[in-house]
Amino acid sequence: MTAEEAKALDVSAAGFADQLTSLTRGVLGEDTPRFHAINMGSKIRVSPIREDEVLQRIPVSIDGEPRLSLMVRFYCCWDGSSTFMATDQADVHVFYAGVPDPLLRYEYVRSSKEPPGAHVQVHAHRDEMAYLLRLAEKGRPKQGLKRNRLPRLSEMHLPVGGHRMRPALEDVLLFLKREFAIDTVDGWKAVIDEHLRDWRLMQLKTAVRDAPDTAAQVLRSLGYSVVEPTVPGARQAPDDVKLFWP
Repeated sequence: MTAEEAKALDVSAAGFADQLTSLTRGVLGEDTPRFHAINMGSKIRVSPIREDEVLQRIPVSIDGEPRLSLMVRFYCCWDGSSTFMATDQADVHVFYAGVPDPLLRYEYVRSSKEPPGAHVQVHAHRDEMAYLLRLAEKGRPKQGLKRNRLPRLSEMHLPVGGHRMRPALEDVLLFLKREFAIDTVDGWKAVIDEHLRDWRLMQLKTAVRDAPDTAAQVLRSLGYSVVEPTVPGARQAPDDVKLFWP
């Protein structure tokens, strides 16, 4: 990475941190800790931090009492063309107050196909699920049993739309509001709607770059005039197109 690329990535990550701060404060209130962009070398970590740069959780209240907290962190990098900022890893963990293990883990790993790059892990227990895991003849559950460990539901990676259609922090906040009636400030829904629209459109643009021929076909069917490029750009190998990754 050149010095100019590193500087540009710093600027983009700082803007992303401001967006996340605007989102969380617009939903949960102005006391929500601010996100900061910390240069980690080849990547930039974007998360709420204390003055000593230690990761800070976001408190979430229900009926005025702190009941939940969110651990949120993103690792940002350049995409393959060094043109657009990409998320190399993202973690949104939902905790119940005073309990060290999370309830839910929304995670994304840019380089991962197996387990799915975008997935949810649920820290709970059902006898039926443990039984199914024990029946596994191969794969990760069997490997766990070989280490004399009982399988746990929290070790399952539940796919959630793949690399391009994965849920965002906005989706997690909506889930908490809908299911647990978390405390929010006036105008919270408009804030989430705006940020979620921007997120979905950004992911749509990325998906279009993955499948431009399909995008052109759909636009033509809607009456748009789409002209083929005089000099077609380089295309990724099919196995490298993240739109089709699990």
